[in-house]
Amino acid sequence: MLNIKTLVNIEGKGVLLRANFDVPLCSTQGKLVIADDTRILESLPTIKYLLGQKAQQIIIISHLGRPEGKVVPELSLEPVAQKLAGLLNLKFKIENFKTFKIGKDILLLENLRFDSSEEANDEGFAKKLSLLGDFFVNDAFAASHREHASIVGVPKFFPPDKRALGFEFLKEIELLTKVRENPARPVVLILGGGKEDKLEQLTQLTEWADQVLIGGRLPAILGKEVQGLKSSRVQIASLNPEGKDITPESAAEFKKVIALAKTVVWAGPVGDFYDEKQLAGTKAIAEAVAESSAFTVIGGGDTEAALTKFGLTERINFISSGGGAMLAFLAQGDLPGLKAIC
Repeated sequence: MLNIKTLVNIEGKGVLLRANFDVPLCSTQGKLVIADDTRILESLPTIKYLLGQKAQQIIIISHLGRPEGKVVPELSLEPVAQKLAGLLNLKFKIENFKTFKIGKDILLLENLRFDSSEEANDEGFAKKLSLLGDFFVNDAFAASHREHASIVGVPKFFPPDKRALGFEFLKEIELLTKVRENPARPVVLILGGGKEDKLEQLTQLTEWADQVLIGGRLPAILGKEVQGLKSSRVQIASLNPEGKDITPESAAEFKKVIALAKTVVWAGPVGDFYDEKQLAGTKAIAEAVAESSAFTVIGGGDTEAALTKFGLTERINFISSGGGAMLAFLAQGDLPGLKAIC
């Protein structure tokens, strides 16, 4: 595997770094600020390593949210640039409307998804990005299940000895490989949230996990397909009348299964925990996972936000930076972004 330490002769050269700066933002006194800087903090070991190797310049690229190919000011990476400059104790300024300068050695480009070419994996767009560096490093595990230009297109323009994975990506792969290949059983997988792409891996994940518990908006999305999924390995929650939380009865059944687990993997809250009237189910599951004696892994921004809200993050063994990427890797043992590098 091509990890960042396999790169040689970085001194005096430029490095194009694909980071994962898809952070939650909130409005404070009319100004957008970062609600959780975990993903920025996770990028620091790779950035500091490249600086230590005396790279002439590090150009960082990332996306934020889903602007769908349009410039959406609320999804600008400017707050990220300011935060990163503060963490590195460097000065920050806007170079132009597409570039943020962080000290003399680091540039952060504006949100890649402001251009529809990113999600379309446009080859011309990927080539233009590749010309920004002599080396390419992907440290965006959470986005690497997507076949986007910055994930799978850009690496094609770098020879194998000039592309590599960053430290955060490597950490994710190392831990999740162990969970996938040699988990303590029984394995209980909890799927929630509202993103349908979780269901793309469902067949493979059902074969891997001993029990699959499905909540959030997924029971409603599954609709008529629910009957076909019912088996001894799959439990699908009933939702409350509003459809925004699992019922107390389903929460109780899920807790019984979690209590017997030796490994728990959780991706997606089982209800709309941001609404105080709809958080009971997610809180019950979060407490059950935290109290479990199993090895616990959670993934996805909303799942982590729920555990943070309930003060339970310190009781989880591993928090993955991406729910979708985590599930894709557990199901397939590979990711498009990983294949593109290795």
